Amino acid sequence: MNAGTPGSYFERVGEQRYRPTEQMSGGWDPAELHFSPLAGLVVHAIEGHRAGGAGGAGGGLLLSRLSFDILGRLATDDCDVEVETLRPGRTIELVEATVRIAGRAVIRARAWFLTAVQTGSIEGGGAERLPDPESLASWPMASLWPGRYVASLDVRPVRPPEPGRGTVWLSTGTELLAGEAVSPLASYLTLVDTANGIASRQPPTAWVFPNVDLTVHLSRQPEGRWVGLDTTVVFGPTGQGITSTVLHDLAGQVGTAQQMLTLRPVAGH
Repeated sequence: MNAGTPGSYFERVGEQRYRPTEQMSGGWDPAELHFSPLAGLVVHAIEGHRAGGAGGAGGGLLLSRLSFDILGRLATDDCDVEVETLRPGRTIELVEATVRIAGRAVIRARAWFLTAVQTGSIEGGGAERLPDPESLASWPMASLWPGRYVASLDVRPVRPPEPGRGTVWLSTGTELLAGEAVSPLASYLTLVDTANGIASRQPPTAWVFPNVDLTVHLSRQPEGRWVGLDTTVVFGPTGQGITSTVLHDLAGQVGTAQQMLTLRPVAGH
């Protein structure tokens, strides 16, 4: 991680307006925002919206699915995050968030919250735990990917990354939002979109393969500062690809993530 890393990815400048710091510069274009911390910011805004509602801070419901559609270019500018409850309920709730930059909608997200019930007696399934990240060496992911966001990460591969296959732990010392407490869930989801960069099938200097969406399903709520990504990338024959990830924390699997990719060659390659 850069020694000169700013303290946060965003600063609040209004009730629902956030200003990105220089640490948000993306891997495809330094003049664009990296989507990954923006996803964490959306979760933080959704949690704030729900805490202010009639159900109090969550009302006993847990985030179980979160889907993002990326509608356009994420320009380096202030972000307005608008949140509304589409389907209120005591056991199931659906919330939608829209991110606008310069008045234009660039992200739409929908979050399903489900009731919390004690089911530990039937808990089962899922992948094996990943090795402890403290026992692993850091990998300079910034040698492959430009942008200040990637440079802010501590990346610990479980095994050497291969084209289309990678398993890593991620953490960062950069706060999501300056001066505000952020939940473990928002902090965790700040890093999940990075999955598309840890197992590249082609060098990003020869091909661009940005994701147009991100969908996360959770079987339990993640904890701790480490995000484990066990990722497989598939490129199809007609310009589409899929990045599929099993999500971990130190206790084991917490869920899955899927990203749809659009594949294009870089000019001159």
